[in-house]
Amino acid sequence: MPIDLGKINTGNTSDTSLHPREIFTALPGKKEGKFEYRRDVQTQVWDHWFSRRNEKDLVVKMNTGSGKTVVGLLILKSCLNEGKGPAVYVVPDNYLVKQVTCEAQDLGIEVTDDTNSHRFRSGKAILVVNIYKLVNGKSVFGVGDEGIKISIGSIIIDDAHACLDTVEDQFMLTIDSRNTAYKEIYRCFKESLRDQCLVKESEINNRERDVFMQVPFWSWQSKIPEISQILIKNKEAEWLKFVWPLIKESLAISRCVVSSDKIEISPHCIPIDMIPSITNARRKIFMTATLVDDSILSSHFGITEESINKAVIPDTAGDIGDRMILLPQVINTKLTDDEIKQFCKSISQDVNVVVIVPSEERSKYWQDQADQILNKDNLYEGITRLKKEKVGLTILVNRYDGIDLPKDACRFLVIDGLPVARRLIDKVEQVILMGSSRKATQLVQKIEQGMGRGVRSSDDYCVVFLMGRNLTSQLYAEDAINRFSPATKAQIDLSEKISEQIKGEDLSAIREATMYCLHRNQDWVSKSKGALAALSYEEISTPDLITIAQRKAYDFASIKNYNAAVNELREVVNKVDEKPLKSYLKQCLAEYINLYDPAEAQKALMSAASDNSRVTKPMGGIAYHKLESKAMDQARICGDYLKQKFDNPNKIIVEMNGLLESLIFKPETADIFEESFKTIAQYIGFNSQRPEAQYGEGSDVFWELGNLSYFVIECKNGAITDTISKGDCDQLNGSGVWFTNNYDKTCKFTPIMVHPSVKLGYAARLTEKTRIINREKLALLCKNTSDFIKSLCVENKINDDKAIRERLVQYNLTADKFCEHYTTSFK
Repeated sequence: MPIDLGKINTGNTSDTSLHPREIFTALPGKKEGKFEYRRDVQTQVWDHWFSRRNEKDLVVKMNTGSGKTVVGLLILKSCLNEGKGPAVYVVPDNYLVKQVTCEAQDLGIEVTDDTNSHRFRSGKAILVVNIYKLVNGKSVFGVGDEGIKISIGSIIIDDAHACLDTVEDQFMLTIDSRNTAYKEIYRCFKESLRDQCLVKESEINNRERDVFMQVPFWSWQSKIPEISQILIKNKEAEWLKFVWPLIKESLAISRCVVSSDKIEISPHCIPIDMIPSITNARRKIFMTATLVDDSILSSHFGITEESINKAVIPDTAGDIGDRMILLPQVINTKLTDDEIKQFCKSISQDVNVVVIVPSEERSKYWQDQADQILNKDNLYEGITRLKKEKVGLTILVNRYDGIDLPKDACRFLVIDGLPVARRLIDKVEQVILMGSSRKATQLVQKIEQGMGRGVRSSDDYCVVFLMGRNLTSQLYAEDAINRFSPATKAQIDLSEKISEQIKGEDLSAIREATMYCLHRNQDWVSKSKGALAALSYEEISTPDLITIAQRKAYDFASIKNYNAAVNELREVVNKVDEKPLKSYLKQCLAEYINLYDPAEAQKALMSAASDNSRVTKPMGGIAYHKLESKAMDQARICGDYLKQKFDNPNKIIVEMNGLLESLIFKPETADIFEESFKTIAQYIGFNSQRPEAQYGEGSDVFWELGNLSYFVIECKNGAITDTISKGDCDQLNGSGVWFTNNYDKTCKFTPIMVHPSVKLGYAARLTEKTRIINREKLALLCKNTSDFIKSLCVENKINDDKAIRERLVQYNLTADKFCEHYTTSFK
């Protein structure tokens, strides 16, 4: 007769056990061969979470590739078994929805992607959705005053850092320049933008690319009634209806940035309480990789400082896969991108090589060698191919997180170039924070996310290349390379010892070194595991006090407690010494002060401007600070600059290569180009400024050569015409007038236009003494500057003024020879 197993009670089952470890053991439908045992780190995290599971907000930090998805699914299953449902598992995109769903099916855990599923709503199945589904102005979970439409008992936001970009986008209003609302809003702020910088406003008005301006906060706040009316009449339009419900209550504490092709409006922090299902969930778990700082979870999800301080972590930090992390253009500063591209193609004949590029534009550089280029439209299919077969060379466009490339899917990972700022407000802040440690930390976090794609378990391995002189120079600036997480830093330190042994060698030597990792040389494997073995996480981390203070200030301001908001920010301003960062925070402080005391706000902003002229200009403007010319010893100034800025000659070459790589004729790089052109002057012993960026008037770049001589320089590296336009000429001529208004008749200047063409367009006029730096002359300047610096560094002559002077003469970089060799006349 058949046996009725239902009558037999053995105690705990996968539907009654509470501890995730016990549920895992009891799951009857686990895929054979895949989940034979629990990893130590998974058990450790389950144990720590279970003991603290009744805390409302918890951050779970695990190394990339340590089985976070399994951990998260079992945690939510535990919550359901305990009656803390409904349970929602949130991921960054649809690709990961499929991935989590497959993992759940292999485990034998019931999941669904249907928000109307009775099994989900009754606490029997876990809902798996992307962040878009949860966070949008028409969310089925309920928005703002609608209240909660679908309640959430327990929620996991997996790859929380990868979800942040999406959350930012959902709370940001973008208005295209072809939209009539753009023109209406632009008219509201045209005059205040002109007061900030007449030239930039004119460029925006003329639809020139790569120009953007933040609307002064006092102008923005005073025009909220008009802006609200413009938006209300469009609230059902496709471009607005999914955003308006999320931001309409936060306009006064938002920022507006205008460019030639769009306007962006975004709140200071994310008002996540507009999705009440999230804020009212009984258990919120944020799963992140072991990155340096989780404080951004405060600004975007409102997590408290205490929750960030005490993350749930494994007992050991050495559970990461094996990575050899090399910077080829630091090992050999002569290596070009083209040589590395060919090298990667060669490696891809044997293993899958994945290159992460920052933009569609950069992906075109790899197009001639790529076997597939993946963007958001074909990502899932392309990643599936990588997991199944040897594809060769794959290019990933701007995808630093949210994908898994385990085992043979990626044995060689390349991070190519600096990640680009996505939003206009990020670009504004990037300019203000230029040279600050905060900018370095943000860069490291993004790069580390990208590097995490290549190893997905402790027995996985891959080689990582960090390429692009801009990237490598930034990693060595502001000590950024020491801001990686402990495990990544340990791997970089070990890899640097390999690099030291092959310094100056060609790619064949670098290839031979990579084979120690790729061919699993036992000595390398032993050294690699040994470097990680003793690592552990800090039980209590120190969150970024600035991000925490900004969140607290925003929350106070949102309930109109402006004094409390100001006190929060003022306290952190007083703790910061770094000038770019201090000035940025003072500007943030002034924004809140302006809500109740406009006069005091201008005083705070003037204080910020005295620290950093790149902040918003106060209503009274900033007085121009003249470069006082005197008899200069160019060689001595050059040597002093190099000695003060660098402690290692090799670092000088690395950073210089990054600067020179920025000096190219290319649209959408104006700010970086101008800053690099200013800095190059200092490398060769001249003083320099960016008057337009710093003071709102004057030339793009201004060089002081000594002996009352100056270069007034306009940079048009983004020009795409065959001739120099009348507008460009008028701008340079206007900068000449600015010079004569600020400098007396004893001073002389040469107007210089950096432009790919030397031919004047219709009605364009330049003064006779004007000189042009075209493609040919710019290339020569870059080459000779590079050779000059290398000659000093290779022979370690930066302390020898006589040697510097001889080389300045040799490369025609002296004030009297510069124009003759590096500029040409116009036609």
